[in-house]
Amino acid sequence: MGTIGFANFGFCLKPNKQKVHATHSVTAATKIDADSEENVKVLGRRTALVSGVSLVSSATLFGFPKDGLAVVKQGLLAGRIPGLSEPNEQGWRTYRRPDEKSGGHGVGWSPIIPYIFQVPDGWEETPVSIADLGGTEIDLRFSNTSEGRLSVIVAPVLRFADYLEDDARIEKIGPPEKVINAFGPEVIGENVEGKVVNSEVKEYSGRKYYQFELEPPHCLITATAAGNRLYLFSVLANGLQWKRHNQDLKKIADSFRVV
Repeated sequence: MGTIGFANFGFCLKPNKQKVHATHSVTAATKIDADSEENVKVLGRRTALVSGVSLVSSATLFGFPKDGLAVVKQGLLAGRIPGLSEPNEQGWRTYRRPDEKSGGHGVGWSPIIPYIFQVPDGWEETPVSIADLGGTEIDLRFSNTSEGRLSVIVAPVLRFADYLEDDARIEKIGPPEKVINAFGPEVIGENVEGKVVNSEVKEYSGRKYYQFELEPPHCLITATAAGNRLYLFSVLANGLQWKRHNQDLKKIADSFRVV
């Protein structure tokens, strides 16, 4: 399907005239907001000089019970998904977008600000195709055959607005209704009219997140913006997957943060 069809929903697309220049940045282990509700393990940066796994204690958490926080640093271990931590005591893994991961397409490209989310053990990263919904803007896909699938779309805000500069905020892009009507079809492949059963606005560390629940199909979408990027995090499931795992799927959707 190509890139996101913003023009269909009242956004003015900017022509793609810039070449892509990939820049790799290496940052320290990310600080996560202190709205803590559960023990997590957050992955620090990968480095080719490290061949093992080390744990570093921390007291800063997001979204789960307050306790210590372990930051996993890993090398290029065979069979490991880059960016995915070991399971915590509850059997959940934390994915952090590696600093060294390339990506970015079209006008307004710049290094992508990392994001994190949690998945139960058993979810695996899956290949991304430009033929998928979201096209070249899809940064990541994960799935579990019995539970569901997720994707992360990261799109330059300059594709649809030239007044947001380098500190985009989701509320500057528009209210929740405008955002879901514009970008929801890129996730589910059809108009979202009449499909939004719930929406809310949450704020973590000063950044707002729009969250939507759609059905059918069963889909949870989290939208936010940072730097000069729009982030769309979606979790999808069929009827049986939703019936059996909807609580875990909601937890996955609620764990997404731009860091």
